[in-house]
Order: sequence, then C-alpha cells, then structure tokens
Amino acid sequence: MSMRYRTAGFKGYAVKFSPFHDAVLAAATSANYGLVGNGRLCILNTRAGPGGLLPQQQYDTQDGLFDVSWSESHENQLVTASGDGSIRLWDITLNTLPVAKWQEHKREVMSLEWNYVSKSTFLSSSWDGSVKLWNPASPYSLRTFEGHTGCVYTSAWSPRQADQFATCGEDKTVKLWSINDPHSRPVASFGGHTDQVLSLDWNKYSPTMFATSSVDRTIKIWDVRNPRGQVSMFGPFEFSVRRVKFSPFSPNYLATAGYDMSASVWDVRTGAVTFVHDAHSEFVFGVDWSLFHPGQMATCSWDEQVHLFNVPGAHS
Repeated sequence: MSMRYRTAGFKGYAVKFSPFHDAVLAAATSANYGLVGNGRLCILNTRAGPGGLLPQQQYDTQDGLFDVSWSESHENQLVTASGDGSIRLWDITLNTLPVAKWQEHKREVMSLEWNYVSKSTFLSSSWDGSVKLWNPASPYSLRTFEGHTGCVYTSAWSPRQADQFATCGEDKTVKLWSINDPHSRPVASFGGHTDQVLSLDWNKYSPTMFATSSVDRTIKIWDVRNPRGQVSMFGPFEFSVRRVKFSPFSPNYLATAGYDMSASVWDVRTGAVTFVHDAHSEFVFGVDWSLFHPGQMATCSWDEQVHLFNVPGAHS
C-alpha cells in the first residue's frame, strides 16, 4: 500500500529524499509537460500516516522544473533545475524567494547532483550540451565541461572519488570526467547504446561500476576499469527506461522508472525483476531510495502524483 500526494496540474519529473531529514522528500514538477508555464517545488513530509503525504512547503517558479538535488552540507537547502536554463538554491525554512540564482546555461537544465565527497560543490547538465561545476558561495560557475554533442541528460558524481563524474546524453555515449583535467575534456568515452542515453547512476558499493538506461530500451551495467566498458545488459524492453537508481543499502539492487508507467527493482546479479510498483497511470520520470529506511522508495509521474512505498527484501 503506497501513500500518495497529488501535485494537481503539475507533472512529476524528479523526486529526492533528504540526506539529513528521515521524513522529508522533495519533488520537482512542471505544468504543461514542461513546455510552457510554471514549475513547482514540493517539500513533503512522509510521516503523514494513511491519509497520504503531507505538504510541508511549496515554491512556484516561472518555468518548469526538471530536477532537484539536496545539499550535502546544509540540511535545509536544495537546488532546482529549470526549463529557462536557470538554477535556484532554496532554503526550506524560508517561505519566500530562492536564496540564490544562477543563469549561465543557454537551454533547459536537465540534471543536478551534489558532490558526495567534496560537499561544497554540485554539477548541472543541460540541453545546451554542457556540464557545469558550481559552489553556492560563488556567483558564477567554477568550470564548464564540453564533450557531448547534444543534450546531456544526466551528470553523476562518483560516490567515492571527489574529482570524478560521469555523464550521458543525446549523442548515445557515456563519458567519464575528472575536474582535475586542465582541458575540461572527458578522460574516457564509452559507446554501446544505439540511441540516446537518458539516465546514469553509480553503484554505491562497487565504486567503479554504474548503470545507464537508454531510448534503445536497454539497461547497461558498466565498469570503468573494463576497456570495453559494458559488463552486462538487460533488455531490450517494450518501452524506454527514464531513470535508474542504485540502492544505498545494497550493491545488488537497481531501481528503474520508465515509460511503461511503472517503477521496478532489479537484482543486477541475475537480471531478474524482484518488485514492480505499477500504481501510476502515466509515465514515471522520478524514482529515489530513502537513505534512512531500507527498502523505502518514492516515485513521481506525469499523472501528477508522488507515491511513497516499501520494497520488501531490497536491502540484503
């Protein structure tokens, strides 16, 4: 049985659990499929009981929101990615405007991720083909990384290496980067997908491995030590997978969300699906695992709902 919150009039694009508060969840949403109109950042309390998730805070923006990432150093702050190319920093203890705003990307910002090791910086990636490194204390980005041709859908930090991150995008490639590289160019590039690569996430327990999903309707597991990169593949499926997310409690479980209107949990050792959440009625764009409650997950969808539910056995 899942708890639900209706983001009336706003399509869900990303959902993230707080790394500090065990009962706080953020959802990035957009009106009109993100094409035109407002966005809304919803802060939800997950202890609302059987009646549903309780809205704790809400912020409206002039353009759609496509991603959100909690600060790893400030318990009440998070950043949002906007369709107008801007990034905003919010403080959930405040009821008013964002505490900071940056406007350097030339097109929609598609992903944001705070550095897990060097907790003062975060990454953004955009439809303009660039990835940028930020520090909230700076009015401008610290570095710009360009190596993809077309949209960069996801940029994701290594969970162990403060200077290493990976990206994936419209050009069908996965790229590995180091912020120490003086030329701001990728240090490695992996091919293998036959269409746009939509999502990427690192395994928290095997720090050289990450997973990707693609419009080619496959999920791939990669090892950066392998010259060929790819070590296994799941699919092809009937529909594309929009988001992949490794469990924070186990190296063996990968959550996916996609265009089949469901979220699934996979055992990467066998390629078997161990759990399916199929209560949404539209595309599922966001999925995340709680960092405090093993097996607890959240999803958001174009059906204008956020769901919270538990996955049995997904932490062993």
